[in-house]
Amino acid sequence: MRYFILFLSICFSSLAQHQEKIDFVRGDVYIQPVPKEKEIHGTVIYEFDVLKEADSLFLDAKNMDFSVVLLNGQEVDYSNNGKTLSIRNTFKKMKGATLKLVYTCRPKQTVYFLGWDDSISGNEQIWTQGQGKYTSYWLPSFDDMEEKIEFDVSLAVDSNYQVVANGRLVEERPKVNGMHQWVFDMQSPMSSYLLAFAIGTYAKETLVSTSGIPIENFYYPKDSLRVEPTYRYTSQIFNFMEKEIGLPYPWQNYKQIPVRDFLYAGMENTGTTIFSDGYVVDSVAFIDKNYVNVNAHELAHQWFGNLVTEASSEHHWLHEGFATYYAYLAEKEVFGDEHFYWTLLRTSIELKSAMEMRDGQSLLDPKASSLTFYEKGAWALFALRERIGEEAFKKGIRNYLATYSFKNVRVNDFLKEMEEASGTKLKNFKENWLESDRFPIKEAEMLLKQKERSIALLYEMKAKLEQVKNPLPLSLDYWRRSNSSALKQYIITNYNGTLPAELITLALASDEIPIRQSLAIKLDSIPLNFKTDFESLLQDKSYITIENTLLKLWMSFPRDRNRYLDSTRDMIGLPNKNIRILWLTLAILTQDYHPERSQQYFLELTEYTGPQFSWEVRLEAFRYLGEIGLTKQGLKNLIQATTHHSWQFKKYARNLVDKLLEQPDYRKNIEDLVEELKGDELRYIKAKLLNK
Repeated sequence: MRYFILFLSICFSSLAQHQEKIDFVRGDVYIQPVPKEKEIHGTVIYEFDVLKEADSLFLDAKNMDFSVVLLNGQEVDYSNNGKTLSIRNTFKKMKGATLKLVYTCRPKQTVYFLGWDDSISGNEQIWTQGQGKYTSYWLPSFDDMEEKIEFDVSLAVDSNYQVVANGRLVEERPKVNGMHQWVFDMQSPMSSYLLAFAIGTYAKETLVSTSGIPIENFYYPKDSLRVEPTYRYTSQIFNFMEKEIGLPYPWQNYKQIPVRDFLYAGMENTGTTIFSDGYVVDSVAFIDKNYVNVNAHELAHQWFGNLVTEASSEHHWLHEGFATYYAYLAEKEVFGDEHFYWTLLRTSIELKSAMEMRDGQSLLDPKASSLTFYEKGAWALFALRERIGEEAFKKGIRNYLATYSFKNVRVNDFLKEMEEASGTKLKNFKENWLESDRFPIKEAEMLLKQKERSIALLYEMKAKLEQVKNPLPLSLDYWRRSNSSALKQYIITNYNGTLPAELITLALASDEIPIRQSLAIKLDSIPLNFKTDFESLLQDKSYITIENTLLKLWMSFPRDRNRYLDSTRDMIGLPNKNIRILWLTLAILTQDYHPERSQQYFLELTEYTGPQFSWEVRLEAFRYLGEIGLTKQGLKNLIQATTHHSWQFKKYARNLVDKLLEQPDYRKNIEDLVEELKGDELRYIKAKLLNK
C-alpha cells in the first residue's frame, strides 16, 4: 500500500515516478450518479500517512473537473492534466493526513448507463467495470494495483432502485427529492480497480455459508423462477472453496449481481461479483449454458487476485490461472471427475494447437493471451500439484495466502512458498511450465491417461485409428466398451466424414442429452430413415439441441416445414432467444406458412435488433436479418451498434456494415440515414462512406 510520486514540472508537463513515501490508508467515497447526463458527481476523502518527507503526490483522475481540493482541510494548489491530479507541496513525516476532493465527470468508460433514454420502465441500470479500464474514470484513485486502501462507499440514488456495492450495507436512509443514500462499509484494504457498484431493479435471495458468510444472489423480479437454476450449486461451491483453499473467505459478505450488456462473463470485484445476465437461465437452458464455472471462477478470485494481488502484469498468472484452476476443481466437486479431466483435455488440445501454429506463449509474458493466462495457467497448477503431492500443494497455498494477505506478489513469492512446503526445488517446473512458450503436451497427456480411464481409451483408440482404413468398427467397439458420455460425444464430433447409420442409431438411443445434442450439431442433413427418430430431438430438454434440430429438419424435409414450425411456435430458448429468432426467420422464409403474418414476424425479428435488448439477442437477430434483409429501422439499429461499449458486439456490427456497404442498394439506404444520425454514430458512418 505504498504509493508516492516524484513530480517534475517542465513547460506544464509532468513525469510521475513511483516512490514508497506515501501510504494511502482509507477512502471515504460519496457518489451521486446523474443518469440522464451520464455524469458522476462525487466526493472522496482520503486518509494517508507520510512515511518519509516528500514534495508531491498524485492520483489518477481521467477527465474530471474539481471544485474542491483540500489538503488537511486547507485549500491547496494542484495541477489537473485530464489524466492525473497532482499536488506539489512539502509533506513532512506524519500519520492521518487527509485529502478531500469534490469533482464531476462524464466517464467515457468504466461506468455504463443503460436504459435511461428509452420508455421501458424497469430496465434502467448503472454498473461499473474497472479491470482493464480503471476506476479512475469515475473516482480519483490509483491505477497501480499496489495501492491498497480500505474503501467505504455511499451512493445517492433514486429510491425506486436497488444499490449494490463492495462491503456490508450498514445504512439506507432517505434524502430529499425521492433520493436514498446507501452506505457500504469495507473492513479490509483492496486495490481500487476492484471497487464497484451496480444500480437497478432487483430482488435477492440470501444464503449463508457453512462458515457463516452471508451470500446475496440478486435477480430481476421477473426472473424469480430462474433463481434456482442460475445460482444452482452456489452454496456447495462456496463451502468447497473455503475447504479446498484452506483459508477462510476474506471479506464480510459475498454478492452476485447480473447486469445487461456486461463486457465479459463476470468480474470479481471485492466481495461483489457483477456478471452478464446472459447467464440467468431456466432449468432447460442450464445444460446448454450455465453460470457454474463463472460463479466458481469469480469466487476463487476473492482469494487469488483480491486478497493477494499481482504486483504487475508479468505475474497475471497468479490471478487468472489460479481462478481457472480452482473453478475447475469446483466443477469437479459438482459434476465429477470425468468432467474435470475432459475439460483439461479440451484445453490441452487448444494449447497444443496454438503451440503448433507458433502462438505458444510464456506464462510470464505480460502480453500473453487469455488462453495462456487462463488455461495454460490452470494446467501449470494441475501439474504442480501432481509433482509435489496434494498435501504439500495445499500447505503451500495456505502459507502463500496467509503470508501475502492484502499485499502484492510476484511469481517467485509463490514458488518460494511451494518449495518450502514441499521441500522440492521447482526450477525445472518454472522453466517448463512458466518460462517456456511451449506447452508440455507429452507430460499433459501422460497425466490425463493416468487420471481418467476414458481418456486413456481415447488415446488408445486414436493410436489404432491411424493404422486402419475404416474407422467404423473401431469407433463402435470403443463406444460399447465405455460408459463415458464425454468419449461418446468425442466420437460423434470428431468422426471423420459422414456419420454412419450405426453411430446415429446409438446416439439417438441414448438417454443422455449431451450425446443427442452432439448428434444434432454434427449432422449436416438428416437421412430419411432417421426422420422420425430425429424429430424426437425437438422434445429434448436442451435449447441448443432444439435449435439445431429445427433448422436441419426444416432444410431436410420441406413438405413438413409447417408441422415443425407449429410444434415450436411458442419456444423462446436461451437468453439470446436462439429458438425464437430462428423460428421467426424460418416462418418468414416458408412461403405457405401463415403468409398474412409474415410482416408481423419480420417486424418482431427487426425489433430484436433494438437497443432495448441485450447485445446477445441483437447479434442473433442481425445474423439472420443480414442474410434475409434489413429495413430502415434495422439499419439504424445496426449503425447504433457500431458504437456499442461491448467490443464483441461492436466488432460484429462494424463488420456487417462493411459487408452491406459493398452492396449498392444498402449503401444508398445508409446514405439516406445520415441526416438522422448524431454523435459517434454519425462520425463513424461518415468516415466509412468517405473511405469506401
